[in-house]
Amino acid sequence: MSTAKKSLIVLASLIASGVAAADYPAPVPMADGAQADLFRLSNDGAVRIAYMPPATEFNYYIAIGEGVKAAAAEAGVEVFMLAPQSGADINGQMGMIQDAITQGVDAIILSTHDEAAAAPLVSRAVEKGIAVVIVNSDIGNFPTPVDGVVGYSQRNGTHAIGDYLVSRAGDEAIQVGVIEGQPGYHSTERVGGFLDAIGGHGNIQVVASIAGGWNVEGGNTAGMDLLQANPDIDVLFAANDYMIMGAALAAKALGKSDILLLGNDGDTAALEEIAGGAVTATVNTSPYIMGEIALAVTLDALNGTFAGGFVETPTAIVDADTVLPVLQDAGSLYPQPSKSY
Repeated sequence: MSTAKKSLIVLASLIASGVAAADYPAPVPMADGAQADLFRLSNDGAVRIAYMPPATEFNYYIAIGEGVKAAAAEAGVEVFMLAPQSGADINGQMGMIQDAITQGVDAIILSTHDEAAAAPLVSRAVEKGIAVVIVNSDIGNFPTPVDGVVGYSQRNGTHAIGDYLVSRAGDEAIQVGVIEGQPGYHSTERVGGFLDAIGGHGNIQVVASIAGGWNVEGGNTAGMDLLQANPDIDVLFAANDYMIMGAALAAKALGKSDILLLGNDGDTAALEEIAGGAVTATVNTSPYIMGEIALAVTLDALNGTFAGGFVETPTAIVDADTVLPVLQDAGSLYPQPSKSY
C-alpha cells in the first residue's frame, strides 16, 4: 500500500472517531526556552477561548476554526474568532491580540504571519496566565515562550510532494518554477522542504522562484510571469493552494495544459480542481482535524493535563487517484464541496 493511501486511512480514522485529548499524537518537546510554564494555568470554571487566525480571507483558516468550534461545542466551552480581513494587515491582528488580552480570555489559539511582531503581545498574554497555543505551525522555538504548538511539519509535508515529483519525473529532464509566499517562516519551510526533496536529482532543475503573496491573484501573476519568461517550464510548485490555483489560471490562459501543478494545504477548492484535472496534486494538511486537535490541546493545557510541546497533525499527498474519498467526506471540509462526489 502506498504511503499516501496509508496516510489517508489514518485521516479517515481520525475523522470518523472525532479527536479527543487521548487521540492526538504525543507532543514533542520544544527548543530550550520556548516552553511556557504550564503550572501558571488554572481552569476555574467557565472557559472562553479566542481563535485568532491571521485573516478571514483564507478559507484554510476558517476550516481550522470550524474544527475548533466543533470540538468546543462538544466540550461545552465558548470560542469566538477574532481576525482581520486581510493577511497583510499585521497591525490589525496585533490590535486584536491586545483586545483579547484586555478582555481577559482564558486562552488564545493563534496563527500569525509575523511571529516577531506578535511575540511581545504573546509574552504579555502568557504573563497574565492566558494559555497561548500556536496553530498551523511547527515552530519549536516561537520568539517567546508559549504553551503549545499544533500543526503539520511544513518542511516534511512539502518534502513529500517533492518526492512525488521525483517519482513522477523518473529520469526525464524537468524544469521547475517555484511560487513562494510572503517572506517569513512558513514560506521558507514549505519551499525549503520541496527543494530538499528534489535536490541531488540532476534531471530536475529550478529555473526561477518568485513570490505570489499567498493568494490566487498573486499566484496568477507569478505563474504568468514564470511561464512567459521560462516557456520550457514543466512544473510549477506553490507554497499554498491559493497560489497554485492562480497559477493554474495562468497556465490555462497560455494554453499550457501539460504542466504539473503542485500545491500545499488541502483547500476544498484545490481538491475539487484536482478532481477536475486543473491541478495535479497537493499536500492535504487536514485543517479541520488540526482545529479539533488545537482545541483539545488548549483545554488540556488549561486543565493541567498537557505536558507541553509540539503536536504534529497528519498530512497526505492527494492527487487524481486519491482525491475522491477526501471530497466524499464533506463533513471534514470547509467550505463544503460545490457538488456531491
